[in-house]
Amino acid sequence: MTDRRRLTSQRLFALTIGAMTLLIALGSWAGWASLADTTRVSDRLQQRISPAATAVVELGAALVDQETSVRGYLLTRQAQFLDPYHAGRDTERRTLADLRRLLADEKGAPALLDRVESGAAQWRQQYAEPLIAATDPESPLVGAGKAAFDALRGDVGALQQRVDRARADGRRALEDSRHRRDTIFAVIVGGLLGGLLILALLLQRTVLRPLERLQTAVRRVADGEFEHRVPAGGPRDLANLGADVEAMRGRIVAALADSRDQQEQLRRSNSDLEQFAYVASHDLQEPLRKIASFCQMLQRRYSGQLDERAQQYIAFAVDGATRMQALINDLLAFSRVGRVYDNVTDVDLGATLRRVRSDLAVRLEEVGAEIEAPELPVVRGDSTLLAMLWQNLISNAVKFRKPDLTPRIVIGVSPEEDGFSRFWVQDNGIGIEPQFEDKIFVIFQRLHPRDVYPGTGIGLAICKRIVEHHGGRIWLDADHNDGARICFTLPAAA
Repeated sequence: MTDRRRLTSQRLFALTIGAMTLLIALGSWAGWASLADTTRVSDRLQQRISPAATAVVELGAALVDQETSVRGYLLTRQAQFLDPYHAGRDTERRTLADLRRLLADEKGAPALLDRVESGAAQWRQQYAEPLIAATDPESPLVGAGKAAFDALRGDVGALQQRVDRARADGRRALEDSRHRRDTIFAVIVGGLLGGLLILALLLQRTVLRPLERLQTAVRRVADGEFEHRVPAGGPRDLANLGADVEAMRGRIVAALADSRDQQEQLRRSNSDLEQFAYVASHDLQEPLRKIASFCQMLQRRYSGQLDERAQQYIAFAVDGATRMQALINDLLAFSRVGRVYDNVTDVDLGATLRRVRSDLAVRLEEVGAEIEAPELPVVRGDSTLLAMLWQNLISNAVKFRKPDLTPRIVIGVSPEEDGFSRFWVQDNGIGIEPQFEDKIFVIFQRLHPRDVYPGTGIGLAICKRIVEHHGGRIWLDADHNDGARICFTLPAAA
């Protein structure tokens, strides 16, 4: 029984996909946060600090233009020298408005802007405007105004330093943000690769390796190693599958053991039956021979003293004993197939057929039988049994001929297939109906009365036993209508 607390492979795959999804989601969130921070720092530096630095420079230049314009006017008293003064005031207002917007969140910057704005306004009110209105270029306000402007210039310088420091801080923050971004992305990539490696090792250990062990064990069992146990490990469904296969293997082993026991018992039983048939047939020969001999002696000695009915009874007794002897001889031959004759060698079927034709030459000449046979191959088998096979098949073809036709027997062979050669013996005799195909190969089964066609009905049964003893099969070709065609297969020589 497998542990129900084990996860199934489907659940493991679901958890794996969930873990991968979570890891990707966390990595995506961390990457997005890093990019957002880098973008924020970069936007602050490019859209606020850098423009503010430019604006501070413009502000300082605008104040300087105002101061130099007032000095030029004092020296020349020409109105055009005041144009930079008025333009500088406009630039001052614009740059101060821009700086207040750009540096609104910078610590200390709004106070510095207030100082610069108030200082510029105070310088203009106390010094620039009175000097423009005055007529004396040597007025004491000139020196005092220069000192006030220098103080204003110092405030602008402090503002410039503050903006430069903010820009330097922004650049450092941008570098730090980029470094953090690169570090985070490296960690994300490393985490994904590490996670994939861990998940791959986990799947390899918990799913693929148990599945490979199960596959190897099943293949060994399928190859015939029925004693090899099938492991039940890994996820619950694989463990259940392994347990089911192991249970099936156990049942197969038990059934195989029972089958081997039954085969051994059947082998012993067949051996006992064959021995019994041999002994019985051999022991019955002598009393039957005595019955036939004494009946024939009785018929000869008292032939003049017996009436016709007595003569008929004696003839019946002699005929019965003779047929019993034929049956016993056929039964003895049937029992010897595979027991007495079992010398397997390479057999030249052509030579075996020629020897059988020589043995049957007298019978073949009596009926004028014609035999057509091609060059036959070499097969693996017992030469005596294969000679009996040809003899029975040719004898049957001659026996069951049509009275008005010359018997013509055609022997054929087809190319080897799956290690077996296919043969057939075809005649132009009375033929066999397809419905009797199973009956003709059964021992002592007859399709015709004994007074029409003599014999015991064991010929084709012996043929079947011989062919099956060699590992082949024999059958009636139901598609052949002109006579009978018996087909069989025999193992080809190596």
